[in-house]
Amino acid sequence: MSDERPEKPLPELRASDADRDRVVERLRDAVAEGRLDMEEFEERLEAAYKSRTYAELEPLTRDLPVAGGAAPLPAPVPSGSSWPGRIGGSATSATAVAVMSGFQRKGSWTVPARFDAVAFWGGGELDLREANFAQREVVINCVAIMGGIQITVPPGVEVDVRGIGVMGAFDQRLGSGPTEPGAPRVTVTGFAFWGGVEIKVKPPKSPKLRKQL
Repeated sequence: MSDERPEKPLPELRASDADRDRVVERLRDAVAEGRLDMEEFEERLEAAYKSRTYAELEPLTRDLPVAGGAAPLPAPVPSGSSWPGRIGGSATSATAVAVMSGFQRKGSWTVPARFDAVAFWGGGELDLREANFAQREVVINCVAIMGGIQITVPPGVEVDVRGIGVMGAFDQRLGSGPTEPGAPRVTVTGFAFWGGVEIKVKPPKSPKLRKQL
């Protein structure tokens, strides 16, 4: 009698958080390799976090080649980290628009999986230092036309800036601090024309959150 295990997990088996993280990591690599565009990435990312079984996860990477073998397990989240309690829940809002005006999202709010920000002859501020995150991976899509958008993140958050500037710029002032295990990953995309999007790192205003981070 053989006790060999099947080469692949049974489709009906429940997937773990580590399984979902492996799929998300492969999708992230596929974007960097040019195999997926941002729209496809966002669709598959949302599906990955909603998946409950291997049967739901497997199609998300079926058309992608294996990248360097199996992905390692994600690093454990330190017990003293504040992030586990700040990821999950319903988004507070998903859009912000400033036309010859301004907008702000700051303090205690929940960042959705995708947030769209538009500034036309105006300005906007997105402060994530005291925010919660609906998912660990979020996308902030910015359109700045003769206007500006400022994004502030706390230390330890991974930020991937992919915006395009035409007579404008996506200005990264992220410093060199390490990414904290378990912290969210923020992808900033979009377009700046005669305008700018600035991303910077600052400690939280709340003494409690500053101490935890």
